Amino acid sequence: MSRLEVVCPAGTPAALEAAVAAGADSVYFGFRDGTNARNFPGLNFSREEAEEAIAHCHRHGVRAMVAVNSYPQAGRAELWQRAVADAHALGADAVILADLGLARWARSRFPHLRLHLSVQASAANPEAIAYWTERAGIRRVVLPRLFSMEDIRTLVPALPVESEVFVFGGLCVMAEGRCMLSSYVTGRSPNLDGVCSPAEWVRYGREGPMLTVRLGDVLIDRIPPGDKAGYPTLCKGCYRVRGRAMRPFEEPASLDLLSRLPELMAVGVRAIKIEGRQRGRAYVERVVRAVRGAAEQAARGRPLDAPDLRTLMEGGRATEGALARGWR
Repeated sequence: MSRLEVVCPAGTPAALEAAVAAGADSVYFGFRDGTNARNFPGLNFSREEAEEAIAHCHRHGVRAMVAVNSYPQAGRAELWQRAVADAHALGADAVILADLGLARWARSRFPHLRLHLSVQASAANPEAIAYWTERAGIRRVVLPRLFSMEDIRTLVPALPVESEVFVFGGLCVMAEGRCMLSSYVTGRSPNLDGVCSPAEWVRYGREGPMLTVRLGDVLIDRIPPGDKAGYPTLCKGCYRVRGRAMRPFEEPASLDLLSRLPELMAVGVRAIKIEGRQRGRAYVERVVRAVRGAAEQAARGRPLDAPDLRTLMEGGRATEGALARGWR
């Protein structure tokens, strides 16, 4: 049985080199502007860095994917169109898109460029994905992290394109592409500006023994002594639900589905994705090696023996997220 394709993050050239050395099959990254959904200071690639990154990937037999997965703003579509055109000119193997208009433009200009549908598009049923395939020629869809295992078993065989599933890294409590918390509080949107909980808006403080976490002036969480604060997914805080302060989803934790790789492979998932373009090269190197090893064991039908990665996880905890749906 063929092995699951391991798709790895790269927020910097150093992280990309680490991903390639650790055994990535594909690496995804974005340009240093608002066209990608991780538009943070110190991250991403200039055009010159992207050219060398793509060449480096190809020298090692690794595919390079460019994320152009924020939404074009009215009157500024040329910025996103230029990102797609530059990715094509630099030799990218695929472009990851979230906007239908941009995807149709890309298909009309570069009919041989492989287009992948970003999780930011929130395409979550066979009809939506089939529509994207028909209208924009999408070749692969990155599935939202809100499906149970049964949902995946039902959905993937019905798809007309390849599927890619997140298996490790940050886990948002919102449906991707539909979160309004950051834009409501800070005026900067994940979908339009490529930023979520911008670092300059995050405030840590003390109220007696409690560690407080604020996004701007909005209190997100109070953390007792000995508990670990979640970052960067601040929205996993405590909320008042039916009159009671509680975590309506789960404690700050990172997604870890390595034990589920045989099931994902059996239902026809093509690729497994690691989240972490905001993480450093040490994170990338360790996680890529672990996921690559687990994918190889799954392909050989061997018992999985993944290393303990809790020191790299948010809050030092692992979760299967929606696959287990423990909050229900």
